[in-house]
Amino acid sequence: MDYLQIQGHTTLHGSIAVSGSKNAALPLIAMTLLSQTKVCLGNVPDVVDIKTLLKLLQNLGATCHFDDHRITIDTCCLTDTKANYDIVKTMRASILVLGPLLTRFGHCEVSLPGGCAIGQRPIDLHLKALEKMGATISIKSGYVVAEAANGLVGAAIIFDKITVTGTANIVMAAALARGTTTITNAAREPEVVQLCEILHQSGVIIEGIGSAYLTIHGTDRALLDIRSFDVIPDRIEAGTYLCAGAITNSTLTLTNIEPKHLETVIAKLEEMGFRCDIAQDHMTIHPAKTIKPITIITQEYPGFPTDMQAQFMALCTQAEGTSTIEERLFENRFMHVSELQRLGADIKLSGHSATITGPSKLSGTDVMATDLRASSALVLAALVAEGETDIHRIYHLDRGYEKLEKKLQALGVFIQRAKE
Repeated sequence: MDYLQIQGHTTLHGSIAVSGSKNAALPLIAMTLLSQTKVCLGNVPDVVDIKTLLKLLQNLGATCHFDDHRITIDTCCLTDTKANYDIVKTMRASILVLGPLLTRFGHCEVSLPGGCAIGQRPIDLHLKALEKMGATISIKSGYVVAEAANGLVGAAIIFDKITVTGTANIVMAAALARGTTTITNAAREPEVVQLCEILHQSGVIIEGIGSAYLTIHGTDRALLDIRSFDVIPDRIEAGTYLCAGAITNSTLTLTNIEPKHLETVIAKLEEMGFRCDIAQDHMTIHPAKTIKPITIITQEYPGFPTDMQAQFMALCTQAEGTSTIEERLFENRFMHVSELQRLGADIKLSGHSATITGPSKLSGTDVMATDLRASSALVLAALVAEGETDIHRIYHLDRGYEKLEKKLQALGVFIQRAKE
């Protein structure tokens, strides 16, 4: 098993090209199940989660070619509609094949999903919505068995809570349904917006894109002609590297970004005293004279992203004063706290809130990644820790960050991958 060795007290310099968005690419890959022709996706990150979903599609009978951040997928001749446990157990996003398989074939079996253990992320909202669209759903031997022999029918869907994967799943299901589907309380994340935009460009009439109320006019099982497109930049990777520049108080430039997707992250960095020069597709963060404490409450987009909470917690350990972070989306998303404390961070937990008092003098030691974003928080803390930090279980990190150590090495960080 691999782990990372990082020498701390490093000042960063240079620039980083941000990869394509993993969270956007995954539903877009699932979307190819709705296509009557080959689909080519560009700017796709070379990370484990992408390869996992491609393997799932290949098991269903699709042909996939992944080279130099471009994927070509042909789903015209699928031979199976069962997404097996062996693949789905490693990644929750595998549930994204449920909607497109069911709406296209009228039958599918998808294993109940796995992934990061950051709290309950039930798929009951997906299943209730599909039932409203005419599907018969049952759970058998750990599989969701869905039937809609005559196809799905448009319906009025009201989500009790905002769900990103749920919105994506139902939008794809509705794309080939008969009639009109409305989704109230839809997720507005950029990743959902791009999915809707590509479907709209492919012949599915979708109204309200980017809002909490979507109207999808289905094609009545007519497959789509999906043209080539590029995946949007990864706003979470961009935010993570902005935090790397901030925690080391360095000047750092990011390229291949979409600044409007980073507005809440940039606002918090500026509140902490960092200056950000922003252009159309790149930006530079400059050091702060004093790193100021902040208050963060995680919310659905366009609020502060839960996927940036851990990274900002690491950054707050270097702020002059007391910061607070309230996690409102996932109940187990403070598992990185004990590992940051091992490095010397002064963090106190009370329910869903964390209080971070800084600045803390961090010291390198052995720490363990508990989930994807917690992994990056430990990397950030290691950048300013005294001595060497060894981060174990980085398979979490590899799920969502492309060539992280090589990108940091190019900025002057002494970081290397080693074997246990």
